[in-house]
Amino acid sequence: MLRITVTTRPDGATVALEGRLAGPWVDELRACWRSLVAAPGARSIRIDLHAVTFIDTAGKALLWAMHEQGAVLAASGCMTRAILEEIGTKSRERGGPNGAAKGDD
Repeated sequence: MLRITVTTRPDGATVALEGRLAGPWVDELRACWRSLVAAPGARSIRIDLHAVTFIDTAGKALLWAMHEQGAVLAASGCMTRAILEEIGTKSRERGGPNGAAKGDD
């Protein structure tokens, strides 16, 4: 299960995830992401992965795509930080516009 909580602010939105980013929950996050970026006046979007316990291959691919489209990814656990580092490295290798993903302490 994955809980998705969207908090909007004047300067953008934060999408807080809690649980497993895997299976059908990847599609749920993708739908949420698409609605946020399609919204009129869409601004910065921060993806908070602090409470994510597992990310499968499809989840990693979605996070990478979101990062490439400008999302700021934030995490603190060892597993999620390692995945964000991998996404940042992949982005830099491909000359992506968004640099490295962010891992919080």
